[in-house]
Amino acid sequence: MSHPTTAATPTEPVSPSPAPVSVSASVSAPVSDSGGPGDAPAGLPWEELVTTALLGTDRRPPAGVSGGGPDGTASAVLDAAALHTVRRRAGLLPAAASPRPAPAPDDPRPPLPEAARNRLTQLLADRAAGSGGRRGAAPDLTELIPQWLATANEHGYRAPDSALPALLDAARARTDLRPQTLEFAGPRGLWLAGLNPEWKFALRGASGSALLPSPQDTEAVRKLWEEGLFAERIALLGVVRAHDADAARALLATTWRTERAEDRLMFVDSLRTGLSGADEEFLEEALADRSRNVRATAAELLSALPGSALAGRMAERALTCVSPGLTGDEPFVAVEAPHECDEAMQRDGVVALPPSGRGERSWWLGQLVEASPLSVWPPRFGGRGAEEIVALPVADGWGEELHAAWCRAAVRQREAVWARALLGSPATPPSNGPGTASLAERSKLLAVLPPDERAAWVADFVAAHGLSEAFQLLGVCPVPWARPLGRAVVDALDIARDAGSYPWSFSGVMGLAERCLDPAEASRLEVLTTTPDEPADASPGANGYWSEAFQRLVSTLRLRATMDGELSGRPAG
Repeated sequence: MSHPTTAATPTEPVSPSPAPVSVSASVSAPVSDSGGPGDAPAGLPWEELVTTALLGTDRRPPAGVSGGGPDGTASAVLDAAALHTVRRRAGLLPAAASPRPAPAPDDPRPPLPEAARNRLTQLLADRAAGSGGRRGAAPDLTELIPQWLATANEHGYRAPDSALPALLDAARARTDLRPQTLEFAGPRGLWLAGLNPEWKFALRGASGSALLPSPQDTEAVRKLWEEGLFAERIALLGVVRAHDADAARALLATTWRTERAEDRLMFVDSLRTGLSGADEEFLEEALADRSRNVRATAAELLSALPGSALAGRMAERALTCVSPGLTGDEPFVAVEAPHECDEAMQRDGVVALPPSGRGERSWWLGQLVEASPLSVWPPRFGGRGAEEIVALPVADGWGEELHAAWCRAAVRQREAVWARALLGSPATPPSNGPGTASLAERSKLLAVLPPDERAAWVADFVAAHGLSEAFQLLGVCPVPWARPLGRAVVDALDIARDAGSYPWSFSGVMGLAERCLDPAEASRLEVLTTTPDEPADASPGANGYWSEAFQRLVSTLRLRATMDGELSGRPAG
């Protein structure tokens, strides 16, 4: 019978520095079959002890070990391993002391009120415990962290030092928390992040932190740009660009040709912030970059500048493809898509190979139109405005492709007039709208509109069509929701409940309402927390679910009101 010693398998200790004692030194003290003095394995190396422990003393008896039976041999092996371990640990050398980090920078912002500090501890503890989620009528504390951070930042508080590790861990796990967390953590949080590789993500958003030099300190900027980590360099570029865009481009040009393709892509993409005509020359040069992704991003940014030379070239091409037509007295839009994608088009960012399922000509047409300034179309169509142009019929089935390209152009160029025209009336069903039926594209168009107009449009859409198609649209509305939008959402939820609708399909909208409704609406919603009789055709248990969901909504709104009061230093009303 084999007697493996895996229950007490020796684990070789790890030494941070070479030990003066060889790992293959022999065991000098004798061991017996009972663990006491006896016959000793002479010169038995550590590796052989490990092999014997794994395979068992029957299958791999160690040389030179004798004992009274299998149990005695196994005990002798374990004793030899114990002696090896003691000798190795005794021979460890102390590691060299690391230099002490620089002191943490000061943060002059005021501290949190005590009640708000306790609330933050509760929110972070709930997240760390993994207890977030939909559970009964209790609020989901984890989902309240983003709003708590936003409100704390509005008041200009600094984070408690003791909370910084938990805050950084939360931001590492959830990218949506990072901007607010880094603002709240301030210079001390970034100082701490520099000491832990797991928190290096924080350096990417470290604009204005004490870890970055002043943009006016040219020597320190040059040194960090040449020697820093990529995250530090891109953060530095953002800080310098915010201070002096010309200096940022000059800094980027000093190392551009030696940068990796993926780094050049990120650097070009960073020019989105504060993009202006002054960036055109640099971006035009990037059109000849050896990386296709860099070229495509440069072309996209240039097309967002309606006065750029690239936008003009794309407009010339698009105008040859899209023109007014006339059959009798009815005007329409005539389309003749490109028949080829030449080198000049490709240099200007047109991707020649379409994705699977797309025709080449429609693919090229869409790229030309979306990169052309929208200002070229009214003169092309006899002075008609955006709403009139969009309403014109499009010949030969090109309408969907053309309108989708105009939608992308309106988003890229932030043209609210065209966004309104392409959205159309919120009462019109999406499938019959003037622009696109895609809710994702519609949400992007909505984001171009002013916040109040955006909320009003979505409120009318919800009132006309309910909530089944409104989730993505609600996500672009400013928080807290304006009162008309909030009431439209609650009314639609109430109608869905009364109709016996399947309740779980509305859980996403209910979660949005918990985070986005004005907390002042809690009292008005109290009546919805009761459990009415279920209609005969309702889903089993549906009304109980609806009642619980409305209870959670009301309790969450009241908790948000309490948190706002704690952060403002006044009791909630």
